[in-house]
Amino acid sequence: MSHFSNHRGSAVPSKRLSRLWHLGRATGDLAAGIGVKGLLEIARSRGSAQPARVQISPEHTRRFTDRLARMRGAAMKMGQLMSMDGTDMLTPEAAEILSALRDRAEPMPLSQLSKVLEREYGADWNKRFKRFDFTPIAAASIGQVHRAETRDGRHLALKIQFPGVRESIDSDIDNLMFFGKTLGMTPQGIDITPYMDEARRQLHREADYAAEADAMDAYRAQVGNDPDFFIPAIHRDLSTPSILAMDFAEGVPVDRLANPNYRRAERDRAATLLMRLTLRELFEFALVQTDPNFSNYLYDAANGRIVLLDFGATQRVEPHLVAQYRHLFRASIQDDRAGMRSAAVALGYMGAHDPHEHVEAMIDMLCLSAEPLRQPGHYDFGASDLFERVFLRGRELLHSGVFTSVPAAETMFLHRKFMGSAMLSRRLRARVDLMTMAQACLAI
Repeated sequence: MSHFSNHRGSAVPSKRLSRLWHLGRATGDLAAGIGVKGLLEIARSRGSAQPARVQISPEHTRRFTDRLARMRGAAMKMGQLMSMDGTDMLTPEAAEILSALRDRAEPMPLSQLSKVLEREYGADWNKRFKRFDFTPIAAASIGQVHRAETRDGRHLALKIQFPGVRESIDSDIDNLMFFGKTLGMTPQGIDITPYMDEARRQLHREADYAAEADAMDAYRAQVGNDPDFFIPAIHRDLSTPSILAMDFAEGVPVDRLANPNYRRAERDRAATLLMRLTLRELFEFALVQTDPNFSNYLYDAANGRIVLLDFGATQRVEPHLVAQYRHLFRASIQDDRAGMRSAAVALGYMGAHDPHEHVEAMIDMLCLSAEPLRQPGHYDFGASDLFERVFLRGRELLHSGVFTSVPAAETMFLHRKFMGSAMLSRRLRARVDLMTMAQACLAI
């Protein structure tokens, strides 16, 4: 979520035609930025081993991201998801543009906020609160957060959903798929429909605040009394389909630890805690909060703990999938190439009858991706260029025809969580003994 010092807002377009118009204008800005020559270059390169390299002016990039930030909802969320996905579904140009949306969100104006509060709490909604801060403390693609104090003294954070977001998810994604294909933003031969359908399901879950409340309670039960983490409690008497009321928690976004004011020991500890939690989510909880946005983690320096926020993207992992990832992690740590192959086939990373050279290339890629797992002692994420090496090698393999199958769509968000945790470790320039914690989690 983005954080604010003042309340500048724009109305959230809530009607289908209005959102289609905004998205059409956004893609028009993008097409204008690419230009006729660039669009022709993209079209010519669709089936080639070398993707098109086009230049997009900063002004058109700004217009495109500004418009999606004003739309909020699925249009903005998909930009965030796809820019962090790590599966190379988008061209580098598209991913670079969409990455600007990770830290962008506009709050709704007071007039629109007041209508939501009256609709959910009634005309006398203000009588419920001793204090209500109209300036939002955070905003994201689905809603914005306000601080409040109830008449009985509870200090709360109220997550208030943008109007029309829930109803616009399906049309937003359909429109995104149409415009994405029109502009040639996905590589030829890749069917993104299953992935977009999975994204559609996740976005509907994120807009379901009752489901998020249940997920927070379930996750808190798994974490237990761990003093290193705090999960706000839900206040169901003040929660509605469009408002989620929870404990207010102090803290700063955890990526602020990258600031020189914080010690390396704090950065290393925070990254280690969150990396261990990521492993526990998959292998112990089978319940994963799949949105690794850095702002979903707050660092509470006073209590030395990390506050966990935003459980709308939480999903359970089927036992067979947990077993397959356990097999893959174990084989990766032990440099068991035969084990890696069988796990990769089960997960859909490669076909059972792929040519030997394709299999070897894929296993090499998996070994590269698992570098932090395979290195004894502390892996220095800050000094590593692993992300660049994995990206470049993955792009080479994608355009060489090595990928004959695609992983199950439900693994997309697990990949994003793994990648997000590693990206945070790099942002913090942290050293993490990932091998030791993985071996303990896997009981090797």
